[in-house]
Amino acid sequence: MDVIREKLKLLPDSPGVYLMLDKDGTVIYVGKARVLKNRVRQYFHASPKPFKVQAMVENVADFSYIVAPTEVDALALENTLIKKYKPKYNILLKDDKTYPYIKVHTREEFPRVSITRKVGKDGKYFGPFMGGIRCKEILDVVAQVYRLRTCSVAITEKSKKPCLEAHLRRCSAPCAHLCTKEEYAAQVDKALSFLAGNYEEAEAKLFEKMERFAENEEFELAMEYREKIEMLKKLRLRRITAMPREVDADVWAFASNGLYASASVLVIRGGMMQGSRNFALEEGAGERGERVTSFLAQFYERQSFPHEIVTDEETDDALLIAYARGKTGRALNVVRPKTGAKRDLLDMAKKNAAEYLEKSISAIEHKNDMTKNACERLQTLLGLSKYPKRMECYDISNISGVDKVGSMVVFTDGEADKYAYRRFRIRTVEGADDFASLKEVLSRRLSKLGTEEEERFPRPQLIVIDGGKGQLSAVAEIFDELGVAIDLVSLAKREETVYVREGSTARKVRLDRRDYALKTLQRIRDEAHRFAITYFRNLHSKRNLASVLEEIEGIGKNKRTALTERFGTIDKIMRASEEELARTEGVGQELAARIRRFFEEKL
Repeated sequence: MDVIREKLKLLPDSPGVYLMLDKDGTVIYVGKARVLKNRVRQYFHASPKPFKVQAMVENVADFSYIVAPTEVDALALENTLIKKYKPKYNILLKDDKTYPYIKVHTREEFPRVSITRKVGKDGKYFGPFMGGIRCKEILDVVAQVYRLRTCSVAITEKSKKPCLEAHLRRCSAPCAHLCTKEEYAAQVDKALSFLAGNYEEAEAKLFEKMERFAENEEFELAMEYREKIEMLKKLRLRRITAMPREVDADVWAFASNGLYASASVLVIRGGMMQGSRNFALEEGAGERGERVTSFLAQFYERQSFPHEIVTDEETDDALLIAYARGKTGRALNVVRPKTGAKRDLLDMAKKNAAEYLEKSISAIEHKNDMTKNACERLQTLLGLSKYPKRMECYDISNISGVDKVGSMVVFTDGEADKYAYRRFRIRTVEGADDFASLKEVLSRRLSKLGTEEEERFPRPQLIVIDGGKGQLSAVAEIFDELGVAIDLVSLAKREETVYVREGSTARKVRLDRRDYALKTLQRIRDEAHRFAITYFRNLHSKRNLASVLEEIEGIGKNKRTALTERFGTIDKIMRASEEELARTEGVGQELAARIRRFFEEKL
């Protein structure tokens, strides 16, 4: 504490981010402050504190800080560091699922439509589509009714041959000069109105086509159109009649019991209820307003900010507004309604959050048993030198020494951290030598420690090897050569026996098969195997695809590359139609027909 007292005296009056560290130097909390000196000192005053804050302070052995130019920069940096360190006492948003949007590329001369999960400033976006509404179905309506193009073919003065979409009357074919710029622009305006929620014209046209197909006894096509009409009716039922159509808002509510928390959001776009999401969380340290602001910053790191956030939580409104402006270039309103439709929606969100918290507590506790608590048991049962916050596991995959690959999967606090996974192509090993391959992968990985690349490849507390005593000994040689002091264990498949490296020997440990500690090792081992096999199959498939394409007359290196990049695997190219093949760069109708005949005759 003497070191902390001295460092407290040196804290600046600037905005910034502070990191609380435990006795092992592990980051256990990240916070941001308008004034670092005032905020950090509060933690070490003798005043009563909430349970989580007190538990965090009791584990603090040191702290560090980073000065930021503004508080907005501090919020962004806090978000980055939370994602990097995943501190124990922060609220962590682990569900970063994104929903699809429809993008109209309005900056293009003949705007096309596409599906995306990233919202930018280079077009008009509609969505997110959630709650059972499939984005592709909406896109199909745009193509069938308004005949906007969905391809990225360059439109030049030279006319191109109309593709299948044009023949099916799903595209106006501006690339073939079958429509003027003015005619196409008029269709774009109608499509934009449809995507904004005006479905009446589209429903009428779909109904007309459905009846025509039914009269011609083309019942399958008639059924397809009927399903689209029903989908549009469902969308209309989501209209909130008491709310203007231009309202884009996220309605947020939070519930907490001191240990666990939940968040619920209702997504309103164009005055329509798009759907809702619930999140189960562990309560973090810090004041409630800080926790909510931090949570929202994490959420909107991967999601698009709406025009409004509706909540009755105390947040740093000015900070959120400035943060949103920096990401979107436009204003954000934070609204706390007392009456009206927005208040009704907020009450609904609060009820959802409370109910979800009640249902989630046992699930969170069970999850903790399988993750954090299991990691603590691993430290105890295996005699590890540190709590294994970051565990890495490695596996090798090949067939007869061909396309040898290695995988590295990462678990943080016992949970898969898929953004940290890495793949390796084996470079130096001849034949099917898994021991040598494993040594190459670990050499390349461990050589990054202590270098600038350690920022991207943080030091793990535990490395797990798929195998028995032999694999452990082979890898231990690399540890000795590089002078690496990291806990190392292996897990043998047949008996599920754990071998723990101790100096120059390996200690055998038997864990109860029902113990979550063993199950955690099994999960990371199996995940490493799955990841390696997936990578191997992708490489193997692409290699075979290239060799098969060489047998087809008229396909040179450039066309093989184009087909490989477009389809990726033999299976996909075999299933492709002539029209899909012909749309590949450099492949026309004649060559596409030849490719189809080749696969039909020889495979």
